[in-house]
Amino acid sequence: MKTLLPTSTAGSLPKPSWLAKPKTLWSPWKLQGDELIEGKQDALRLTLDDQNYGGIDIVSDGEQTRQHFVTTFIEHLSGVDFKNRQTIKIRNRYDASVPSVVDAVSREKPVFVEDAKFLRKITKKPIKWALPGPMTMIDTLHDGYYKNREKLAWEFANILNQEARELESAGVDIIQFDEPAFNVFFDEVNDWGIATLEKAIEGLKCETAVHICYGYGIKANIDWKNTLGTEWRQYEEIFPKLQKSNIDLISLECQNSRVPMDLIELIRGKKVMIGAIDVASNTIETPEEVASTLRKALQFVAADKLYPSTNCGMAPLSRRVATKKLRALGDGAEIIRQELST
Repeated sequence: MKTLLPTSTAGSLPKPSWLAKPKTLWSPWKLQGDELIEGKQDALRLTLDDQNYGGIDIVSDGEQTRQHFVTTFIEHLSGVDFKNRQTIKIRNRYDASVPSVVDAVSREKPVFVEDAKFLRKITKKPIKWALPGPMTMIDTLHDGYYKNREKLAWEFANILNQEARELESAGVDIIQFDEPAFNVFFDEVNDWGIATLEKAIEGLKCETAVHICYGYGIKANIDWKNTLGTEWRQYEEIFPKLQKSNIDLISLECQNSRVPMDLIELIRGKKVMIGAIDVASNTIETPEEVASTLRKALQFVAADKLYPSTNCGMAPLSRRVATKKLRALGDGAEIIRQELST
């Protein structure tokens, strides 16, 4: 029987302290070689336990096998030089040292497929796996070869499609593409961003999702949010075209954000991942606060299409805080399930 209001995380979960430095984004690994492989698998078991404790219905790897949600995928591709780094402005917000595209990009072997097979072996629950979206990938690189954002995005879309098809064969139920860049480059999103995303999902039979958030709770993102005024209406620019796309699920940030809930009306008919957990705060939501967010969303999305989730990834938080937030998400969703059944 299908679970009503199935809960999931939108992205990363904290790594154990023996694998990477706690409360630090993109922290280097503390292990190497075979110990790192074993350590990642142990971390997958732990993150699965944390999700099960939190009452999460659709589980993920919590990005335990990734140092960075974009570049860990890119570093497995040919045509990208990680030694020849350049400083660029990412999403028009902050400077970062990034690798360079120096030749035609290609995927010579699977990136996350073995990790997905391992997770599939240790759980019977539905699995959601996240990949970086084409536009966010090109925004996290210096392109010294194609020198054309759209052309490179189409190349990455083809590569992502190869990986997504193999993840589906490995038993992944939902493949999510992370596209925070969709909240910034509106003209490009509508001109070719959504089209490249549809190329990335071509031929898939599993469910597909796109995650569009306002970013981790880091200073550059918080400062940007403070410039956006009393209403965050970025979704309004891209939702009409997304509503017509072949993507099944659309993920958006709602908890402690200034996103007007009625913008969900623009994607009527789609399944919607509602961010009901704030990832930029150590304050633990109460189940009732989560339920309140979900009630507001139910004015604009049918209950059988509502997927309670987190706003974004929780890697910068402590495991203790993140686990309690997951529990609040699970308990809050259960409050609404009970209300809907009476």
